[in-house]
Amino acid sequence: MQDPRGAVPRTARLLEAAVALLCRLGGLLGAITGLVCFALVCVSVGWRYFLGQPQPWIDHVAAWLVVALVMFAAGETQRREEHIGVEVLTSRLPRAGRRAARILGAASVALTAAILLVEGIATVSFSRMIGIATNVEGVPLWWVHTLIPLGAALLLAAALAQVVVLACGLEPRGPERKAHHGVPGGRAE
Repeated sequence: MQDPRGAVPRTARLLEAAVALLCRLGGLLGAITGLVCFALVCVSVGWRYFLGQPQPWIDHVAAWLVVALVMFAAGETQRREEHIGVEVLTSRLPRAGRRAARILGAASVALTAAILLVEGIATVSFSRMIGIATNVEGVPLWWVHTLIPLGAALLLAAALAQVVVLACGLEPRGPERKAHHGVPGGRAE
């Protein structure tokens, strides 16, 4: 018979792996979005300054792509523990205090992401209901607003997976091997 205590950590690791896959996909989409945005801005500059034919739709699309980049990459950034942290303070805590601070931090991110998810869904529903359109013909604003709950869901999943893993007494696998950046007890970059 298997040890039931080993099932919980295994389940936590499976959850973490599934969320990591989703977050990495989001990070990949964010990277592609950034490249497309860069290409569009270069084309816009060429049309505007070399051909004398500004294309205002590109400015709108580029702004949406920046939102997409941020929302798609937020989950992967959380998973890799690359959001801003105050490690100078937490590094001075005892080991149990550091773990509690990390759980509290991840839970705070999860709560914020949950609020963003609920409000994002409400925003999509509202803009879809009243039929708001963008300045680009044929693109309803709710398409753009959909980026908010998508990114919030990725961020929520990453933060909840971290809470579960940390609560099981395990170390999240998100941060790849990094070298310390000089802060005593601090995470590495």
